[in-house]
Amino acid sequence: MRKIAILVDGGFYKKRAKRLFGEKTPRERANELITYCYRHINDDRENNEKNELYRIFYYDCPPSEKNVYHPLRKCTINLKKEPAYEWNNSFFKELMTKRKVAIRRGEILESDLGYVLSAEATKKLCRNEIKVEDLTEDDFSLDITQKGVDMRIGLDILSMAYKKQVDRIVLIAGDSDFVPAAKHARREGIDFILDPMWQPIKPNLQEHVDGLMTKTPKPETGSAEPLKGTTP
Repeated sequence: MRKIAILVDGGFYKKRAKRLFGEKTPRERANELITYCYRHINDDRENNEKNELYRIFYYDCPPSEKNVYHPLRKCTINLKKEPAYEWNNSFFKELMTKRKVAIRRGEILESDLGYVLSAEATKKLCRNEIKVEDLTEDDFSLDITQKGVDMRIGLDILSMAYKKQVDRIVLIAGDSDFVPAAKHARREGIDFILDPMWQPIKPNLQEHVDGLMTKTPKPETGSAEPLKGTTP
């Protein structure tokens, strides 16, 4: 019996899931997340060896209640009254009801919170392809800096490796902040798998994991496919 822990960078997952599977309600997204995680349990059995889920660890920050100036609307936005605030709170509540899910909450660095213009829109402005008056709200996004999420991911990896609680760790994420913890886990004999959900990763990242596994077909440009399967 191989025991597997799945660690999910929540901010990363929500962004990639929207890209891969489209918009969903909080309940649908929570069910989708569990279904996706169980694919790493049920779809990956080597030599008829059985897999057992140790736990799903979900790392994310609660939504901000700060008032933030929006440069396009030219007014201050109360984030607590925005749809995203209610959506994220409902999503957390849905995850709390799921079996074997542990939620690890970080914090939002409020001093760095603000709306920013997308890179694509910035390029178009610099090339004189569009004018300021052509910008829409879709060209702006809320830039959020999380505090404590990467640290909690690293601590959980180190703890599970040190205590020999699992045989494999699957990390659903896309950056390299976890590399030191991953290297330690591998030295302790843990099979360390990265799932970047088809997001391109830095070359040195693959060097420090035992494999890459994404449990959904690679999307065509601009497509969003439904995630098929049932929640165990």
